[in-house]
Amino acid sequence: MSFLRSPSVLVGLLNLSAITTSTFYLRSHIQYNLQEQEARLDEIEGTLRGHIGLIEDSLDRIEGKKVDANRGKELYEGRGRDEKKK
Repeated sequence: MSFLRSPSVLVGLLNLSAITTSTFYLRSHIQYNLQEQEARLDEIEGTLRGHIGLIEDSLDRIEGKKVDANRGKELYEGRGRDEKKK
């Protein structure tokens, strides 16, 4: 056990523990950021679907077609990825 008293071994163990700790911290930080990005992208997707529904409703009104009032809401609430089967 005399090798544990050597300064180079203690510095090596300290470096190893610092690298391991920082790796786990950065991994958790990256996972959190990915979840936040996914939530933002889902919100953007829903907003775009809602706008597409509004544009399609306006186009239908211009063309004189019957307008379905719930289509924009269905587009906004529907998610493309949730409908895909894996």
